[in-house]
Amino acid sequence: MLEWILGLYCLYLLIKLYAALMEIGFVEKAQRFEPVILSAVNYTKAAAYKIASQKLLLTTTLYDFILFFAWIGFGLRRLDEIVIFENTLLNSAAYVLVFSAINYLLTLPFEIYQTFGLDKKFGFSTITPRTFVLDQCKSAVMFVLFGGAFFAAMVSIIDTFKDWWIYGFVFSFAVVLFINMIYPIVIVPMFNKLTPLQDETLQGAIERLLEKAGLHSSGVFCLDASKRDNRLNAYFGGLGRSKRVVLFDTLIAKLTTSELLAVLGHELGHFAHKDILKNIAASALMLLVMFALFGNLPLALFESLHVEPSAHAIIALFLLFSPVISFAMMPLFGLMSRYNEYRADAYGSECENQEALRDALMKLADENKSFPFAHPLTIALYFTHPPLTKRLERLGMHFESSTKDACAH
Repeated sequence: MLEWILGLYCLYLLIKLYAALMEIGFVEKAQRFEPVILSAVNYTKAAAYKIASQKLLLTTTLYDFILFFAWIGFGLRRLDEIVIFENTLLNSAAYVLVFSAINYLLTLPFEIYQTFGLDKKFGFSTITPRTFVLDQCKSAVMFVLFGGAFFAAMVSIIDTFKDWWIYGFVFSFAVVLFINMIYPIVIVPMFNKLTPLQDETLQGAIERLLEKAGLHSSGVFCLDASKRDNRLNAYFGGLGRSKRVVLFDTLIAKLTTSELLAVLGHELGHFAHKDILKNIAASALMLLVMFALFGNLPLALFESLHVEPSAHAIIALFLLFSPVISFAMMPLFGLMSRYNEYRADAYGSECENQEALRDALMKLADENKSFPFAHPLTIALYFTHPPLTKRLERLGMHFESSTKDACAH
């Protein structure tokens, strides 16, 4: 069993490395073509950022590979020897928290480089060291308090029920739904300032748009995203009565009212087509598959790792190997998501008009420096949205065939 796990992880590693190398070569070639969608300056910057991001991905993938084998080879066993409490529940919860803390600290340098190195260099990140440290501290406190409680509950479920993975899945999925419900009204305000939209004309137009779609929200809010990042975005957050419209201040500053309504119309398209429920169902399916796999691990695996088949060992293996399972299932979910995005674009066009949505998408790409082309393998493995050129073509825009043909290869 251990040989199978190691083999699958190596395959996962090789596919990620190969895809990143293909993407780098693809973008290096595509950046020499005549710019489309983005301004000439931002087209060049977007290509450079994409290449730098893929090189960082190569590094972090190899680093994760080393960490994985360190944990499998001796880390789990050594941690079991260090974390010792008489109370079984406390011992298991502490083990998982220490395991998570070590992983966090070992990967923190890459997050710091991404934020203060790469994103600062390309003009995205506006966060100060003080805000970054405060964010990390808040996240750590929340993780210890709520993560500790969650892990303790999972340990109890594993130790109590024979078919624990069924009950564990139900409990975990309920927690996911609860977090989604409270996210915009509890978690977001801990990190960002949310204020009711001050532009009464814009708010009225948004409310009419929501009413037409049959969506009842708890309000329209502006989020001070610019204190951390210059990227543009908007989203509908929450579930049930906690649903609210959240607009980044960067988005309000850059888009016209018509363009902004087209973007919100696109998001409403997901609501109208019940894409949110579909995504929840897809997430539930992925989570169920993971629990079914890790709820039926053979004892021989734990013996080969020289660890007891304890609740905390099962959770640690779950956390270590879940990225591989998610990666394997992502192409299918990505295909479904890209189809949903096309339908949402059509809905957004009907809410406003095709020209407004086209202009909004082009502004978003230019401001966010999103390179408009990608290697087909990258699209298949990672993209939840279709390439921008394909979306714009569906919205009536045409590109030079020479550029399209060159980037298609």
